[in-house]
Amino acid sequence: MATSFRYLGALLLLAAVLATRVQAVEVRDVRLWAGPDSTRVVLDLSGRAQHSLAVLKNPDRVVLDVAGARLGPGARAALGGAGAVKQVRMAKRPSGELRIVLDLARPIRAKSFLTPPNNHYGYRLVIDLGGAAAADTPVKVEHARPDARNLIIAIDAGHGGEDPGAIGKNGTREKDVVLAIARALAQRVNGEPGMRAVLTRDGDYFVPLRDRMRRARAQQADLFVSIHADSIRDRSVDGSSVYILSQRGATDEASRWLAERENASDLIGGVSLDDKGDVLASVLLDLSQSASLSASQAAAEHVLRQLNQVGEIRKPLVQQARFMVLKSPDIPSMLVETAYISNPREERRLRGAAQQAKLAGAIHQGLRAYFYADPPAGTRIAELAGSGAPRPVLATAQGGAGG
Repeated sequence: MATSFRYLGALLLLAAVLATRVQAVEVRDVRLWAGPDSTRVVLDLSGRAQHSLAVLKNPDRVVLDVAGARLGPGARAALGGAGAVKQVRMAKRPSGELRIVLDLARPIRAKSFLTPPNNHYGYRLVIDLGGAAAADTPVKVEHARPDARNLIIAIDAGHGGEDPGAIGKNGTREKDVVLAIARALAQRVNGEPGMRAVLTRDGDYFVPLRDRMRRARAQQADLFVSIHADSIRDRSVDGSSVYILSQRGATDEASRWLAERENASDLIGGVSLDDKGDVLASVLLDLSQSASLSASQAAAEHVLRQLNQVGEIRKPLVQQARFMVLKSPDIPSMLVETAYISNPREERRLRGAAQQAKLAGAIHQGLRAYFYADPPAGTRIAELAGSGAPRPVLATAQGGAGG
């Protein structure tokens, strides 16, 4: 009987060991996405995993240990780098962890997080390198100039890099079409006398949401436009819509800024909050946000009217939501859902340069109408609007060079 129990115990132990091996997490692939200011490293995993991260010097490197993991058959133990990463090395440690070493080209900040599966990927372990904190973000400060200035339009192509956004039935990725529309819009804005465009991203890389706002602020943008292509389960739904920040979203952001006002220098229209009492800081922030939301609403209404001339409108009124990229309290901001990429007909049109040009032209005409209706003082648009001279003749929203 004792022999039988010993035999049964051995079988149970063997089963437990085999189960552990079967459940061991595999690193199936490693991908790098490099942008001008940050680099993202993504590990595709077969399941959830515990990990630890350390940033080391001499030489500069990031060391990541993934508990109980091993390299899958398709993953390489070493691969070339991109951006801030010179190379990636991976090896199994005697203690059981899989160690991933990112050799760095320079000292840099690093953070990591695990993302759950979605419609496109399984578990992913993401390491972000770079990306300045608000206090470290350089703010472009320009002294007063005698000449009239150009209006600065920050154009934000949603998603990018590791984040494809929505994907249409035929494989069209939101990140690709919105970048094409953003570039077309930037070309039209740059062709407009008195306006200049800045893109938050001009390639296939990911920019964190708050960094998109910071980039607009660093350029002292007069208006922020984020371009997207919506998706919904019902593939018959179509049309464009325009969003601004909700009052609840503004309140949430105000609380965050007040809590961190010692790091919020040169925000709120250039007024630092760090030396202001709670009441005065709150009043200044409230005034800035109220003006920004009012301007956002007016500009969004102009854009929505122009979009209605080139296609279907899903929601005839400007909508409000708590989108992170709209939370800048000192820059009027809007998010344009150009179309439903989940609708096969709209997906097909979004892929074409002709529809991209129409959408870019409509947004441009809406912005132009808004700024000519109420031009900021000291800008070239204010001079052109008040001179009595004929305004520049532009192409229509249906196409053309726009300038």
